[in-house]
Amino acid sequence: MPLTTDLPPSALDVPTLSFVAICLAAVLGLLLIFAWIQERNIRALAWWGAAYLFGASSMALWTAPAPLFEVPPELAAGLIFIACGMIWNGVRLFHGRQVMPIMNFFGAIVWLSVCQFPAMAQGSNARMVFGAAIVASYTFLIAFELGRERRKSLYSRTAAIVVPALHAAIFLMPLAMKAWLPANLAAAWLGVFALEAMLYAMGTAIIVLLMVKDHHVHIYRNAASTDYLTGLLNRRAFLEHALNLCALQAKRNEPLTLLIFDLDHFKSINDRFGHAVGDDVLKVFAQVAQSNTRADDIVARLGGEEFAAILPASADVACKIANRLRVAFESAGVTVSGHAIGATVSIGVATALPPVTDIDALIARADSALYGAKRGGRNRVHVDGDQPAPAERIRLIAAARAGSAAEAPDQIAA
Repeated sequence: MPLTTDLPPSALDVPTLSFVAICLAAVLGLLLIFAWIQERNIRALAWWGAAYLFGASSMALWTAPAPLFEVPPELAAGLIFIACGMIWNGVRLFHGRQVMPIMNFFGAIVWLSVCQFPAMAQGSNARMVFGAAIVASYTFLIAFELGRERRKSLYSRTAAIVVPALHAAIFLMPLAMKAWLPANLAAAWLGVFALEAMLYAMGTAIIVLLMVKDHHVHIYRNAASTDYLTGLLNRRAFLEHALNLCALQAKRNEPLTLLIFDLDHFKSINDRFGHAVGDDVLKVFAQVAQSNTRADDIVARLGGEEFAAILPASADVACKIANRLRVAFESAGVTVSGHAIGATVSIGVATALPPVTDIDALIARADSALYGAKRGGRNRVHVDGDQPAPAERIRLIAAARAGSAAEAPDQIAA
């Protein structure tokens, strides 16, 4: 008998692959739930694990022999939509947003309601298109939630592209096969679809666990670089970020400006109202500083009542930002924690042209300007150096003269 290299038509046994896919989804679901038991503070793992179990149940209902389970076919699809909703809510929970339980069942409820119409009979194109639209909607929501975190961590950039893309590709594949392939080829490709579903399940679970790992790394990194009271950067982290900004501005050949803030009469606030109220004043200033600076400005608490910000901006722009912040804090500091505080802030400003290699010298110049604001009556912005015409200002700043500034304060309107 001659040998043949042709694969038999049943090389990819669909029932076997489906059974393996069901077992794999169930095992991964249990794995995620077990991970949640170990990491109780990450409740999103429980949501994702439950979503896998719902997906496994859906596949089991789809592939189970008719004599064993007399379940309407639309119910199996409804479980898939519930799983999609749980994945979406898990992403929201993972990033600290409010869970919307109704969205777990919204797609399934709409699906079961629409399937009652005659045009949505089993096997119809309209039924498949509508189911694909529900999956696409959940895919968009998942991508949106992940994409909102792109500025915070690198893992979100990858997950926001990979997870929804795989999600859409896998669950929309049957629609594409039915639309573009002959009936016999579409049936043959169901085995490939089952195999890809298994790869998707494994890949998604791995990405989820990597997200959790990176989440822990992010927490530990923040704990080491964040001031515990205000949530701003601490001094060490500020100096690291400031040096990076200096290097970036040197490449751009653009100036940068350092602001030093000192809360006026802060010792008196502690003496009169207690340290708890003083801490609340510090928190209020931190919130005002974050609200009145830009996304690429770096704000930190250096210690005590002293704060700093380094801005990729010229002196003119930085002074406008500083005065806007000063006015906002003067308003917010009128009453703090039910006490009439009347808190204000003095601000010193120093600008430098690139390259800036000594950040301490720039801080010293801004600190010298801060003393000028204090001597001038407090609650004002004082700029290091004389203030001649704008065309000459950059040239004088580049001289970076040594010593403290003893000029009269110059309050610049925002």
